[in-house]
Amino acid sequence: MSGRDEERSVVRALLDTHGETYAAEAGIRLRDTPQPLYRLLVLAHLLSARIKGSIAVASARALHEAGLRDPRRMAGAGRQERVDALGRGGYRRYDERTATQLGDAARLLNERWGGDLRRLRAEADGDVGELRRLLQEFPGIGPAGADIFLREVQHVWPEAAPYLDGKALQGARRLELPQDPERLLGLAGRARPAVLAAALVRAAIDRDVAADALNRAASE
Repeated sequence: MSGRDEERSVVRALLDTHGETYAAEAGIRLRDTPQPLYRLLVLAHLLSARIKGSIAVASARALHEAGLRDPRRMAGAGRQERVDALGRGGYRRYDERTATQLGDAARLLNERWGGDLRRLRAEADGDVGELRRLLQEFPGIGPAGADIFLREVQHVWPEAAPYLDGKALQGARRLELPQDPERLLGLAGRARPAVLAAALVRAAIDRDVAADALNRAASE
């Protein structure tokens, strides 16, 4: 088997077992419409903290189930209501600060972009660097949060694709794969860039994920 065939086998094994975006895991049917885009922003905020991804996903679901699924409702909720929803998702270490940030971020989105992240996208005018900068104006969204959002949103905002940031490329290194995004996409076949990015990030943050993909590829 050639080196490229081996790399393709590794990517296929990774995608077979971990080929799901974080948005899909959180129950977000991502479309270029205000509510799913906002839910993705909240998810990116939660995932950027130093907690387990599963807790962030569960907390994003809990906020949705509490009715805090758009910026108007999020801004209008009491801080304790947000804290309680985060707690039901297991998000307790940063719950007080995060609850405040979520309210402030929702108010900013309402006041500056009319509650619609598509207006933020229009302001960036196709410039991904500007898009990344604007996202970081939201309280609680730093460089990591902006990267998470862009990795996921590239499915519906094609100007961001392919978005394989440093964290995704860290996963590629762990899997002994190329560091060039175009080469990685070539190895992934028909997989969407957002799916590939999420799978690579899982390999970056969990050595067992990477080891499993390598072992599966070796056994083919």
